[in-house]
Amino acid sequence: MSMSWLDQVNFDSNGLIPAIAQDHLSGRILMVAWMNAEALAETVATQRAVYWSRSRQRLWRKGEESGHHQSVRSIRLDCDADVILLTVEQHGDIACHTGRHSCFFQRLNTNGDTPKWEITDPVLKDPKSIYS
Repeated sequence: MSMSWLDQVNFDSNGLIPAIAQDHLSGRILMVAWMNAEALAETVATQRAVYWSRSRQRLWRKGEESGHHQSVRSIRLDCDADVILLTVEQHGDIACHTGRHSCFFQRLNTNGDTPKWEITDPVLKDPKSIYS
């Protein structure tokens, strides 16, 4: 497979690019992670989401521990070639390590005197039962 498409991606000085995972049916943003060239190439080759874990300093194959993997439906590159958008099928309906469907489960409530974050989505599965 020719990698000329990969050369068109503007990775940052650390060799990373932000990757947004979006549910292919609802359009809801599930999570934001990072990819390096190896993660992006493996994602293309396998059609399963692979990210770069900055905390572990290694490839992170989404679902490798939880079983909640992402089948990739499409991959898009933004106009500056510095953000990846994956449309995915989220298996197990849980994308967030907190046991929720989406990592974006807090909404800022600006009603009242002081803005505050409110949790809007339920925990679908206890994270202790997902991760060992």
